[in-house]
Amino acid sequence: MSEEILKRVVGKIDSLKDYAVNLMLEIIRRPAVNPAFGGEGEYDRAMFLLDEIKQWGFSDIKIINVRDPRAKNGVRPNIIAYIKGETGDKLWILAHLDIVPPGDLSAWTVTKPFEPIIKEGKIYGRGSEDNGQAIVSSLVAAKALLEEDIKPRRTIAIALVSDEESGSDYGIGYLIKHHPELFNRNDIALVPDAGVSDGSFIEVAEKSILWSKLRFKGVQAHASMPHKGLNPHRIAAEFILLLDRLVKEKYGRIDPLFDPPMTTCEPTMVGNSSGSPNIIPGEHEVVFDCRILPEYNLDKFLEDLNRLFSTIKSVYEKKIGESLFPQLELEISMRADAAPPTPIDSPIVSSLVEALKTLRGLSPKIGGIGGGTVAAFFRRIGIPAAVWSTIDETAHSPNEYCVIENLIADAKIIAYLMVKT
Repeated sequence: MSEEILKRVVGKIDSLKDYAVNLMLEIIRRPAVNPAFGGEGEYDRAMFLLDEIKQWGFSDIKIINVRDPRAKNGVRPNIIAYIKGETGDKLWILAHLDIVPPGDLSAWTVTKPFEPIIKEGKIYGRGSEDNGQAIVSSLVAAKALLEEDIKPRRTIAIALVSDEESGSDYGIGYLIKHHPELFNRNDIALVPDAGVSDGSFIEVAEKSILWSKLRFKGVQAHASMPHKGLNPHRIAAEFILLLDRLVKEKYGRIDPLFDPPMTTCEPTMVGNSSGSPNIIPGEHEVVFDCRILPEYNLDKFLEDLNRLFSTIKSVYEKKIGESLFPQLELEISMRADAAPPTPIDSPIVSSLVEALKTLRGLSPKIGGIGGGTVAAFFRRIGIPAAVWSTIDETAHSPNEYCVIENLIADAKIIAYLMVKT
């Protein structure tokens, strides 16, 4: 990118600051609560944005509606706006239209969730940071290129998708599954949906996630006569200790890309049926939240869990009536197998590093996280994806906000990527 083009783009984005702020206010005023949480969905917000951008001069705008009877007008809209580049290889910029509910309204002390206000350089309202900032920054970057008549090297595909907050079955997941023709292996992607307050972290990898409930079944008895029953608390306690040892020994690789740099498997919730201190219950439940480095296979991990229980069972096994105890029921409430990490030398990462150094004087840290993002959908089909934005991490909280300075600064980084990569 020449200094002249960079100066033109940056100057144009600065001139669009008031427009960007007003666009954010209008987005917040149109709730797009995911139907999985009782909302009407993204329709009103999507139609507003479509009307807003259709005269800008995009090369093409596609609307892909996915049927969902829970949503307003029975559809979940996905918008893809293209700027034709010198090549057909695409730079995807993906932002999501849907939001989570406001939660406890009494906790919103600055303003009501869908009545945005500007205060001390911040725009308050539900969905401002997650993911309104990404929507506005990416669109303002595109508007700057279009108004300055700057042709990008890659074709730009700005995807405003539904259903990110609840699995993406009606959003990017649907597009990849049912419209594979939209994507090719030479594409790259930016997902501005996570980050840190100075924009100095680029996420390129995610751990696998496994939430599981283990229900250990013993035999109820009076606590003064434990020999007449089988205490599932003891089975669960021994299982937790053995699992901790297994994770350290068999799944113990250290990967400095992540923080923390190892596989973790933490017991988080417990429950049992005992209603009194002198009752040994018949069952004991433990919930685990496991974040597993991507090199490890979740199916084999689950096999190891069952082997652990078999080891314990062989020690404690007792026949009572016609049944053998202890018994184990394993219920998986959430599973997300990690996608292959994005190589740190991929064009999207190297260009993002260059942009941050050029425009902000930053040397960003490149790493992985324990959570999951929609970047995994791109990575699973071989498209390198980076997750990055400049945010204070107020998403899903009362008094959610985005910083106006970040809104504009991120648009400049995105515009740099549009022209440079």
